Amino acid sequence: MYRIVALTILLHLAFAGSRVTLSLFALHLGASTLTVGLLISLLAALPLLCSVSWGRAIDRIGVRKPMLAGACTVLAAALLASAVPHLTTLFVVSVAIGSGFMVVHICVNQMAGLLGAQHARARNFSLLALAFSTSGFLGPMLAGFAIDAFGHRVTFLLLGLSAGVAMVWLWLRPLPRPPAAARAPDGKPRRIADLLRIPALRRAFIVSAVLSMAWDLFTFVTPIHGTRLGLSASAIGLILGCFGGAIFLVRLVLPMVVHRLREWPLLIGAMVATGAGLALFPLISSLPLLMLIAFLIGLAIGGTQPMIMSVLYNAAPEGRGGEVVGVRTFLLNLTQAGMPLLFGVAGTALGMTPVFWVMAALLFCASTGSLGQGRRR
Repeated sequence: MYRIVALTILLHLAFAGSRVTLSLFALHLGASTLTVGLLISLLAALPLLCSVSWGRAIDRIGVRKPMLAGACTVLAAALLASAVPHLTTLFVVSVAIGSGFMVVHICVNQMAGLLGAQHARARNFSLLALAFSTSGFLGPMLAGFAIDAFGHRVTFLLLGLSAGVAMVWLWLRPLPRPPAAARAPDGKPRRIADLLRIPALRRAFIVSAVLSMAWDLFTFVTPIHGTRLGLSASAIGLILGCFGGAIFLVRLVLPMVVHRLREWPLLIGAMVATGAGLALFPLISSLPLLMLIAFLIGLAIGGTQPMIMSVLYNAAPEGRGGEVVGVRTFLLNLTQAGMPLLFGVAGTALGMTPVFWVMAALLFCASTGSLGQGRRR
């Protein structure tokens, strides 16, 4: 599992750094804000359409070849951006990096779910979440320093080096096939509707989507809300920094205590706490209090991802774990692509406070609907 964590950090660092570098390189080449938005949206475009089918393929053929193919794709895209520094090239690079890393994302979640017994899954997914937090922090920061010091093309080379190290490691030491891996019966049709008929899976998908919406709402609307309050950019950065720092902190501690926790009670508590924080946030104008609430929301929402993944994998039909991860990935990409636009339109028409309150109400409703599942667990 620690090898999976190390590979995840290397490959997600390349992805997270590329996301920032793509935006800044496009602006450097004279792209408009709309063009940059389209460029970044392409990171999730193909995964949005293909994540379920990719998950099914990984269930069928295993993680070895798809993981290596994903790493190779990220490396090739980074090298292309460095070799051909044109705006048109960046659109191809965006699609390739987003698609390559999404294959890696499904593979590492598949490995985390298959390694060890059922009771070890929550810890495995906690370690994986910590890996994503680590590289998600380091990637953009290192990319920013590298751009200032060496320029965009060299930065893409350095990000490609991170993916290249992972690719060589995978090539020289292929990932073993987990003994718990299982295959779905051949010839039996696979339908998403069959997964949604399983109550635990259906609830977990709903909770995952609602929490993803809450996360996107906070990170997207907080800068707008802070600007309307007259806060400086550094003050808004401090608020979001408290949110991100709390997420990293809870994911750092979670692997050590997760064996004492039950998934559904923690998820229900996180939804209630996040909803309460979002309901209070637009009513406060004091920077210290805003930072405190942001930190508390981060603590509540930061530990939910490994618990959701544990619930999903425990409830997944035999041989369909990768497909379940693919469905969740589809939902996450859908919310990440659509929610900022929806929040922006609603905020313009109604103001920020109703947007926060509607999201809080959704969280409270989702937590109430999960109470029965929490009691059974």
